[in-house]
Amino acid sequence: MSNVATRLISMILLMQSRSSWKASQLAEELNVSERTVHRYMAMLEEMGIPIYTERGPYGGFSLLKGYKLPPLIFTAEEATVLYMGAGLVEQVWGQVYQDAVTAVTAKLDNVLPDDLRHQVAEAQRDLVVSGLAARDYRPWVPTFQQLRGCIRRRHAVRLTYRSFSLDETCREVEPYALTFRWGLWYLIGFCRLRGDLRSFRIDRIKDLTELPDPFTIPEDFSAKDYVERSMRFENRYTIVVHMEARVAAHARESMGHWTEITDHDDGSATLRMQASDLEWPTSWVLGHGGAVKVLEPPELVARVKDEVQRVLQRYEE
Repeated sequence: MSNVATRLISMILLMQSRSSWKASQLAEELNVSERTVHRYMAMLEEMGIPIYTERGPYGGFSLLKGYKLPPLIFTAEEATVLYMGAGLVEQVWGQVYQDAVTAVTAKLDNVLPDDLRHQVAEAQRDLVVSGLAARDYRPWVPTFQQLRGCIRRRHAVRLTYRSFSLDETCREVEPYALTFRWGLWYLIGFCRLRGDLRSFRIDRIKDLTELPDPFTIPEDFSAKDYVERSMRFENRYTIVVHMEARVAAHARESMGHWTEITDHDDGSATLRMQASDLEWPTSWVLGHGGAVKVLEPPELVARVKDEVQRVLQRYEE
């Protein structure tokens, strides 16, 4: 379908969404000039689309009341978006939305013409996204479903939560939202124990119980804003290391998009990156043995030396 045809359909759908549009508003929505909008209006009138035009500074364009465009008219690109969107939901949510994904794709298969289905199938073969989730969340499907119900009913929950250090605490939480971040699922809610908003990894939640007492989500709460704010790490260290050639080649491929790598004539390289703490850089350096040498900061050099001494002591014992 040509761009003009796509824009004509988009224009009809926009005019269906509210009673009146100015040419300038339609031009902004469609990213075209006002002159082009008037040309499109003339084309729609020639096609028999019932458009009402009111002249003057307060005038605009509107569809005849009651006129509706048939609901399922898709370009190949739009149909591909729907199929791939359903596939992404299936990957991220798993069994929680499995029935809905199956129903949506079956309906699309039923209404799309053969040529569109063929184009969509080609796009799905060429454009593949996988591995979004860091782990298999099928064991936590009941937890997802229970939390979604509590969020919908605005009921608090009591849960046992295992922290990163393996400590377990009992919490009463007012669940606000579920969010997917860095391949992991989190519950965002008001923790009554801490008296503040907190995020909880779904795979660390145990013994979830719905409580009868209701709660109200603050009007100014935004799950997206909270995630961006709370999961943003402040980089406190600049890490500089020298890598032998075999490590440098791997680093260029796996880390080159978020680090600064300076190549040397002998194939080795100097890597520079930012870090919020020294835990992961220490493990990364030790994982490459003598092929990586820390240049900066002194704190990381000291940590690596201490860990090496501990390893030597362990083997001497």
